[in-house]
Amino acid sequence: MIRIQALAKTFRRSRVLDGIDLDIVAGERVALIGSNGAGKTTLIRCLLGEYTHDGTVTIAGIEPRHRRTEVLGHVGFVPQLPPPLKMPVGTLIDFSAALCGTPRERVHHLAGRLGLDVAPILSRPFVKLSGGMKQKLLIAIALGRDADVLVMDEPAANLDPAARKIFFELLAERAARTTMLISSHRINEVSALVNRVIELDLGKVVLDDRLAEQAGIGAACAGRIVCRPNEPALAKALALWNFRPIDDAQTEWEGEVAAPDRLRFLGTVSRYVSAVKHVSLEEAP
Repeated sequence: MIRIQALAKTFRRSRVLDGIDLDIVAGERVALIGSNGAGKTTLIRCLLGEYTHDGTVTIAGIEPRHRRTEVLGHVGFVPQLPPPLKMPVGTLIDFSAALCGTPRERVHHLAGRLGLDVAPILSRPFVKLSGGMKQKLLIAIALGRDADVLVMDEPAANLDPAARKIFFELLAERAARTTMLISSHRINEVSALVNRVIELDLGKVVLDDRLAEQAGIGAACAGRIVCRPNEPALAKALALWNFRPIDDAQTEWEGEVAAPDRLRFLGTVSRYVSAVKHVSLEEAP
């Protein structure tokens, strides 16, 4: 469904993406994690055809940069930062619905489930809405489409707790028929939804972990961490997970993580991403 080969992107002299190779097959639900500046948003914008780049990117065999309108017909997108659109909310809904053949009532219904009643704000300019209202409306528009692929960049960042819960319930309803790429700092909140975790650091893939959905509660994963020396905070965190150093400099650690806890473990490790060189988790035989 999504193929990325030797993807590289440089802004002026800064290498933001550095030779990314990824294949995301239909039906995979991917959490894209990494610290600020790791390259997550840049990768997403290359995927949507917004940036020129080295290497190749295709969605369903089509290059977004050259056939963007055709590709976006297959994709529902929720940006990290809402665009500064001055058009009224009603016009935006009508335009978006007509573009992808979606009944406007579906967008109204999904916005309502997220806690946003659009009826009183149809004449209000989108740019004048609060951050939370903008995000709910953009999510409703994206999920209102019958898209094969959903690409979401920190989609729950401006949502209140109740709306965040409903949002992930809406995603779960689409899980069986939609390929998803979700950029998120909150790995724990997507743990029940995703079946693959990809971590970026300094423009490179440092972790690519497919999560076996059939893994039972008793299953365990063998873990290995390679880190920079003299990182006492990371060493303390790993020790709390019963990981043990296998060298005197404490740069390599090994341990086991229960399968249901692997995303929580990755969430812990992601706090120290600048100190981590390599992470691997493999199901124990």
